[in-house]
Amino acid sequence: MKSVNTILLIDDDDTTNYLNHRLLTRLQASPDIRVVTNGDEALDYLEKAFAGVADYPQPDLIFVDIKMSVMDGFEFLEEYQKFNNIHKSKTVMLMLTSSASFYDLEKLKGFPDVRKHYSKPLAEADVREIMNEYF
Repeated sequence: MKSVNTILLIDDDDTTNYLNHRLLTRLQASPDIRVVTNGDEALDYLEKAFAGVADYPQPDLIFVDIKMSVMDGFEFLEEYQKFNNIHKSKTVMLMLTSSASFYDLEKLKGFPDVRKHYSKPLAEADVREIMNEYF
């Protein structure tokens, strides 16, 4: 299976982060898996990554939960759209959700940076599909 340099998980649920991190590690999807627990932390991380700060590698793949405290996935996406397209073009953005409501899925269509959504936690078949389709 292919791998990428850095994956960023954005989710406020510790159990989901643990399960996703464990699966991605077991499948050797990336040697560097970063975890932040809300959209605000993710924006801070990405600002540093896009500015070239050494300890903040730009993620090749980002998983974002829709429902989070502090700043949810949609609020994060609103701010993410303001980043330079040159930086964003090097990153695959996927949404994670535990409840794929029709409203949420329709709203996602308004964010062209999001390639697809997946149910959480990730399954092995999901990771294999993602790595084959996007990398």
